[in-house]
Amino acid sequence: MANETFQKQPPRKKAPVKRVSLSEDAKRAYEELVQKRDERDREYGRHLAADNKPR
Repeated sequence: MANETFQKQPPRKKAPVKRVSLSEDAKRAYEELVQKRDERDREYGRHLAADNKPR
C-alpha cells in the first residue's frame, strides 16, 4: 500500500517563454535603475545592525 502512495509523476510541460526586446536606450535606462536601486539598498543596509541587514 505504501508503494502506491508515492509514485513518480510524469514530467511537466514547460510553459512558453516570453521574450522582450528593448531598444538600447531602454536597456541603458533599466541598467541605471537597477544600479541606483542596488546602491540605495547598500547604503540603507550599511547603517543597520549586523543582525538586521536585508541581505
